[in-house]
Amino acid sequence: MKAFLLQKDRDFELKSELPWNEPALSQDLELDTLFYAMAGGDRFLFEVAKAAIVSSLSNDLDTILYRQKVLKDGLRHPSIIRELYAIAVEGVESEKKGYWGLLAKYPVGILNRSLELLRLQIPILTRLRQVAEDQANKFESEGFKTLFAMLSRELSAEYFASIQDHLNRLKFRDGALISAELGKGNKGTNYVLRRTERQSWLKRMLPPTEPVYSYHLHPRDDAGARALAELNDRGINLVANALAQSTDHILSFFQMLRTELAFYVGCLNLHHQLARKGEPNCFPLPAHSGERKHSFVGLYDVCLALRLEQSVVGNDIAADNKNLVVITGANQGGKSTFLRSIGSSQLMMQAGMFVPANSFSANICNRLFTHYRREEDVTMKSGKLDEELSRMSEIVDDLTTDSLLLFNESFAATNEREGSEIARHIVSPLLEKRIKIFFVTHLYEFARCLYDRKMENAMFRRAERQLDGTRTFKLVEGEPLETSYGSRFV
Repeated sequence: MKAFLLQKDRDFELKSELPWNEPALSQDLELDTLFYAMAGGDRFLFEVAKAAIVSSLSNDLDTILYRQKVLKDGLRHPSIIRELYAIAVEGVESEKKGYWGLLAKYPVGILNRSLELLRLQIPILTRLRQVAEDQANKFESEGFKTLFAMLSRELSAEYFASIQDHLNRLKFRDGALISAELGKGNKGTNYVLRRTERQSWLKRMLPPTEPVYSYHLHPRDDAGARALAELNDRGINLVANALAQSTDHILSFFQMLRTELAFYVGCLNLHHQLARKGEPNCFPLPAHSGERKHSFVGLYDVCLALRLEQSVVGNDIAADNKNLVVITGANQGGKSTFLRSIGSSQLMMQAGMFVPANSFSANICNRLFTHYRREEDVTMKSGKLDEELSRMSEIVDDLTTDSLLLFNESFAATNEREGSEIARHIVSPLLEKRIKIFFVTHLYEFARCLYDRKMENAMFRRAERQLDGTRTFKLVEGEPLETSYGSRFV
């Protein structure tokens, strides 16, 4: 049994390795705030949210749209999603309700452990199937339709009747019937547990009509008891292993169902918090990585919105067919916040989520990198500029065509002329390789040089500052100004 709620043809790998630059992404985009909001205090939800969002970057447009449809179903029926999740959690926790001890190492212990676990799993599976039957007609997405159809098909009445029959037989009320063959040296081999027909109480009371050979073990014969137990273990070994595999299969299904539903429960938690704050969200329109789409209305930094009580300011941009967006302007004008909104919304879109905006459209990127200016660190073995260039080198080694790269005041650790020259020599070849770039900078010479080229694939935005110094936190179209009200290095 498979869930297929995050991908239509395979399971979601929760334990897959995170990208090497995950620490930088989480730090620069403040992603932990997003993960905590989705988790709602649940550590498992936090881990799933982090894995699904940070590891989501792929060139698979179909998977994004597939998840969007599943999430739309979830937003229409949140109580059903949470009920399914609670059932899956109970299924996973069922393994912890029994005490299996050291006997679980032996066939009889394995059998008893599996029987007990299966008895706990049956009512949970029954409730799961009941939800599927009662609620299936309310869902429209391929993911939930496939899941509910599978549950109705696999968890049929015949299936439960068969399980109950096996449970009754494996109690061995009439003893265990085991066949064996004589091997070399007249040693027993090929032990097989045989199916027995149930006898009525009257037939059991009457003497056998056919001659049989029987041996009764003396109650004090310890050696005989051990030998008989060994024979019994050999006989039930195959059945014990088969039943253990069946219960483990059911348990792994509950684990996968919990994992994949956890992502959507996290999305429900986030949606609820944004709705309570009155912040808008929408389902984005993703485009193939080879296209150049980036247009939105009212895009805001979701992590900032989650931290503040008041509403945050959104921005509008129509940057289709652009590979470069340069942002200049006053300090404390919202430039870094805007850059975070670009990064987090890209991750959310490619994870199949809604995004924090009134409308949003962007092309998929194959990789996402951040190159932010770092504060002084006494543990650095070299200067700040060397450290920046070293990080840039690591990024370049992993860059691919159609990646997205976010620069925040990079290469400002030296004087403006040298910093501008370094930035130009890095940005120009990146644009030739079709890397999409958002660059927040105070390097006037660098920004002005790019602006004077009048490139068709470049856009220039400036943090708005009114005459009295008030920041509106809006980015407006405009050329770089020599006085950007930021720190200058001479």
